[in-house]
Amino acid sequence: MIQFAFFMLGAVLLIYTLRVLDDILLPLVFSALLSLLLLPLCRWFEEHGIGRVWAIILCLLILISIFVGIILGFGSQLTQFKGELPKLQVKLMDFFNTTQEWARVKFNYTPMSLEDVKDSTLNVLKKSGGSYLGTTLNITTSALSNLAQVFIYIFCLLLYRDHLRQFMFRFVKPEKRTSALHTMDSIQTVVQAYISGLLKVIAIVAILNAIGLLALGVKFAVFFAIFASVLAIIPYIGIMIGAALPAIVTLVETGSPVKAAGVVGVFLVVQFLEGNFITPMITGSQVSINPLAAILALILGNALWGTPGMILSIPLMAVIKVVLDSNKATEPWGFLLGDTAEGEDSTKPGSQTPNFIGRLWARLRGAPS
Repeated sequence: MIQFAFFMLGAVLLIYTLRVLDDILLPLVFSALLSLLLLPLCRWFEEHGIGRVWAIILCLLILISIFVGIILGFGSQLTQFKGELPKLQVKLMDFFNTTQEWARVKFNYTPMSLEDVKDSTLNVLKKSGGSYLGTTLNITTSALSNLAQVFIYIFCLLLYRDHLRQFMFRFVKPEKRTSALHTMDSIQTVVQAYISGLLKVIAIVAILNAIGLLALGVKFAVFFAIFASVLAIIPYIGIMIGAALPAIVTLVETGSPVKAAGVVGVFLVVQFLEGNFITPMITGSQVSINPLAAILALILGNALWGTPGMILSIPLMAVIKVVLDSNKATEPWGFLLGDTAEGEDSTKPGSQTPNFIGRLWARLRGAPS
């Protein structure tokens, strides 16, 4: 009973610390994940005769180039979308009036006049416009500051990686250092597999979304496809947010609920393919977290750190699972977080977590899953 009380007290203190120190911890965690991703490239540069400092600088320049390319590509699409907003606003008001007229005929609804809508909108903006502006400026300033911190942290983590490893070994008994080294290598493998696999999945999902939206003749199909694929970094929830905007724009643009439903259908089909075929094929069993644990991680991540917490929740949960699996005392908790099929020995090297479709097909055939 006393041990459980101390455990609960420790958990509360940990959550409180994570919440209070979010401004410090978030850039550090992002830096650690990106450092693990850049580590093989940095080692490759060093093996080819480039000094560690210059190898790290080259890795950072490549990372910055990728970020700049994404921002420029996405920004050009955003500029085109912004240029169409006045036309979209006119069509939105027409759609609003049509919907009100339909509701008046069908349900005896009293329509709002255009002046009432404008007055209510202006009143809301007057009350909250200043706070929105201040929040936007704070978020922008904070994002730029955190981005600079991330690059500094990445440089330091890659530069002093051997020193940090020796520091961690000093907490481990000599006879257990081999096991600790294996755990650290497993964490590195899991994080690298997750991030690199996620980037591949985002690219594939963006292409599939674009094909589907272009086939339906949706305006700004490429913009919406990239927007939704980037939101896929938030499991389960991101795709729903990404599908809402193009569906609304299509509904306003065409006035056809069927076509808007078709847009939602495209995203649902792509999400189905991504969850059951694309992601399992790319990441395999490297990040095998069951859906319940993933959803709880998303909720906790959002409660602690907001959207960044949701992005970090799955890789952090995967790291926690590796740590739990490495200790016999905590291995059952690691098994609880995992997504291992019934009857499969997850300790076998190379074992791969089958996806939902594979298990369902095995059950339909009567074969063991």
